[in-house]
Amino acid sequence: MATLEFYFDCSSPWTYLCFARVHDVIARTGAEVIWKPILVGGIFNVVNKEVYELRAKPNPIKGRYYVKDLQDWAHYTGVKIGQPPVFPVRAVDPMRGAIVAQDEGKLIPYAWAVFEAYWGDLKDISQHSVITEICEKVGLDAKMLLSRINDQDVKDRLKRNTEEVIERGGFGSPTMFVNGTEMFFGNDRLPLVEAALAGALPARKAAAGG
Repeated sequence: MATLEFYFDCSSPWTYLCFARVHDVIARTGAEVIWKPILVGGIFNVVNKEVYELRAKPNPIKGRYYVKDLQDWAHYTGVKIGQPPVFPVRAVDPMRGAIVAQDEGKLIPYAWAVFEAYWGDLKDISQHSVITEICEKVGLDAKMLLSRINDQDVKDRLKRNTEEVIERGGFGSPTMFVNGTEMFFGNDRLPLVEAALAGALPARKAAAGG
């Protein structure tokens, strides 16, 4: 059985697009999936600091196309992606919440709800009131989750996932690995991920981080 490791942060719109489509890929290939919540800001701080400069001084021509491209993908995928008033958002608490939701067997509905709250409803997902709404929507005990996101174990696991993807050569979200070695980055690489899961691509190791 092929294995897919999916490293993701819900504060990324391109990750939302990939997350919305990867489930069909999983179903078609029968792959075993390992979900890995991360903090993409933690990745940027280590290996992709130029992101911050590009945000501070965006290229207007590329910026206009970026908006069009994102909306084309959203229409194609069938999800709603707006422009959150708080961007970038501090995603530490909702992504720690993803670790807790994973323990409770509700990671997928929780992640869906976080994506929808931020990109669809344009809510500030760093706020505990919004996280409470998300928990209520998916049947999680909000008081329990908001308490557990302060547990050192939960903090350490999110940090470990983030450090792990950096060590393996990753530089953003979503980052995917097929069968432990083949790295793919980004929403638009999903067809290649499916091909690799189906055995239609030659096995290779990631260029960095092995």
